[in-house]
Amino acid sequence: MDAEFWLTKWNRNEIGFHAAHPHHGLIQYFPQFGALQECRVFVPLCGKSLDIHWLLQKNHVVVGVELSRLAVEQLFSDLGIEPVISPLSAGMTVFEGRNIKIFVADIFALTADMLGPVDIIYDRAALVALPASMALPYARHLVQITRCADQFLICVEYDQARLSGPPFAVMPHDVKHYYAHDYQIRSVDRQPVAKGIKGKEPGYEHIWFLHRHECKI
Repeated sequence: MDAEFWLTKWNRNEIGFHAAHPHHGLIQYFPQFGALQECRVFVPLCGKSLDIHWLLQKNHVVVGVELSRLAVEQLFSDLGIEPVISPLSAGMTVFEGRNIKIFVADIFALTADMLGPVDIIYDRAALVALPASMALPYARHLVQITRCADQFLICVEYDQARLSGPPFAVMPHDVKHYYAHDYQIRSVDRQPVAKGIKGKEPGYEHIWFLHRHECKI
């Protein structure tokens, strides 16, 4: 699942993955775990998610990373924010406004120094967007650049043999494989997906909270 796949999706406006409302789990559960007012929330592979609108309305500071410049331009337009746009090295660009900073970049090119401090990660769309071959490298990189920040993680579970991703199935044993070394893993909620995955395959949406162990990074 290379960068060109997602850039093409955005350029063709094939963005059925873009939800028309903030995620119900974010609204219901995030205040319990991202309890700090004005905490700095990292949103990997953020697109133009309306979850960002909700986080900003709750006085959090949002930092995101997204491959598609078009998605980031649309995000700021939807927010009604005129961004300050700055080029970085390695072909990266940063869009900034009040309480929001989005890197237009490959997440694997992002470093801890570029990202800055993170209080909590909100991963609704990143892990499920990656095939198994990329999921573990992504998880390792995420832990490194955020210095083991706590995570609010949303996954989907279904029979991957019956339906190809994205979204890719992330089963409980996968979450443990990727993150048990660094985090205490807590299941928050698990509900059937209405109408199934892609309207075809029965599946579940599983919300996790990952609280870091003592971090050595």
